[in-house]
Amino acid sequence: MTGVSAEQVELGDLALPESTPLGGVVLVHDVWGLYDHFRELARRLASAGYATLAIDLYRRTPGLQIAEPGAFMRELSDPDVLGDVQAGVDFLRPYGRVAVLGFCMGGMYALLAGAWVRDVAASVVFYGILSHSHGLLHAPDGLDLAKKPRVPLDAARDVTCPVLAFYGDHDVYVPLTDIDALRAQLTASAQPFAVHLVAGAGHAFMNETRPAAYRPEDARRAWQEMLTFLREHLVR
Repeated sequence: MTGVSAEQVELGDLALPESTPLGGVVLVHDVWGLYDHFRELARRLASAGYATLAIDLYRRTPGLQIAEPGAFMRELSDPDVLGDVQAGVDFLRPYGRVAVLGFCMGGMYALLAGAWVRDVAASVVFYGILSHSHGLLHAPDGLDLAKKPRVPLDAARDVTCPVLAFYGDHDVYVPLTDIDALRAQLTASAQPFAVHLVAGAGHAFMNETRPAAYRPEDARRAWQEMLTFLREHLVR
């Protein structure tokens, strides 16, 4: 992509615009890790002017195999992941104000980061998991509270930055009741927010590597909405 340089750094893959960055974005991948889809999104963000770190949450466990995503996510330590996100935000601070952007599992961490991580100027959530009481994060015998100390929906009330969120109204992992509850919690936070419900879309509608889920026109509109949001909250 013209006007963009990319390099591997300790935390993941860094994409930089050739001109002075407008700000920084920590991009958090889904449960399957940092693969080319997310590297391409990072390059697209860099092309739009943002220093973008596509963080690799699994860099300490090369060759990791995930047999069942729900079980894997339930065992992942949220404090450890958010420590990595904090390191990513700190890394990008020299480039200006920093947003956290995530998809699915990463969207959950983008929302949690808005309530947990220092110096986050904005949070962008694409179909982030919201609940522990059903779906991928539900454990009949309960979760380990050291690893999962806060339900994302509960944390939404405590965000300290503006939030932009996108969900499909046919998402099998995030029911409409969760999305309604997210709006209520963000309203209570007193932070600016927008939660967009994409008609006819399911989970992962931004992901062109999943043809059954990908919705190109919806993805284009959401991307443009996100760029407007980032410019509003990062560019000073």
